[in-house]
Amino acid sequence: MVPIYDLHTKSIEIAKRITFTSNGDTLVGALHVPDGTIKGTVVLTGPLTSVKEQAAGAYATALSQKGYAALSFDHRHFGESGGAPRQYESPDQKIADIRVAAQWLKAQLPDLPLYAVGIRAGAGYMAGAVAKSAQIDAFAGVAGFYPDAAQTRAWMGNGFDAAIASGTAAREVFEKTDEAAIIPAVAQEGDRAMPMDEAFEYYGTERGGEATFKGYKNAVAIMSKEKTTPYDAMGVAPSITQPTLLIHSENALSPMLARRFYDALAAPKKIEWVESIGQIDFYDDPARIDPAAAQLDASFEATGR
Repeated sequence: MVPIYDLHTKSIEIAKRITFTSNGDTLVGALHVPDGTIKGTVVLTGPLTSVKEQAAGAYATALSQKGYAALSFDHRHFGESGGAPRQYESPDQKIADIRVAAQWLKAQLPDLPLYAVGIRAGAGYMAGAVAKSAQIDAFAGVAGFYPDAAQTRAWMGNGFDAAIASGTAAREVFEKTDEAAIIPAVAQEGDRAMPMDEAFEYYGTERGGEATFKGYKNAVAIMSKEKTTPYDAMGVAPSITQPTLLIHSENALSPMLARRFYDALAAPKKIEWVESIGQIDFYDDPARIDPAAAQLDASFEATGR
């Protein structure tokens, strides 16, 4: 058992440290277990570059208080988990990791329903993991980012192909030298993965950065651009058959894409529009997390599993 910092109450919660393997690399997770009867299991994944103690851990804590065994974990290349290069953001690999994490949970508690929750970029990755999955019984995205490759190209213009090319070049250097060039995840100026002031206010400060979460690193491997730039969560929406809940805000990032993703879903679906200051308060503010956890609980119970 290891202490996991609880963003919810600013206290220390005890979560069970677990490990499993994805493509030969050891992944480390924190299993948040309720005190009483377990009514279901949940696999969670969080925003770009995040680790298990940040947003995914906050929601895992909140859901464990609702009666779920909730697993937040470090993907390959991040936090305590293995994988080289470090800080490599690959949608395909994250989707594979989620599926392995889901398999681990299902093996531990095979008779209980299994649900999936993604936050911000994790919602788009989780969509890819949920699509065509027979293991997962319901899906929810919280303040999710659901990229549409065609829309990304339209927004970026010539920068779309340039970003992919820079990522490819960085990958080829890594394959020859084992050295991966990095840029900051957040910074106040210059090349960075998340060029938003709000992101810096979280990841670049004690609120959510390295000083508070020791496993977090303010860095992204440049070769990530090869995979993250063209990632298309919108394309998998029609393949999702599980009941789906989207929780979003007009002040969060990309409400237009959330609406478009919702419209593309063929499964039973619901979207909850809530109030927020912006995007980042969904990560650590109990005023966002508590109501979201209640909505997730109600949605999961309504599946009948």
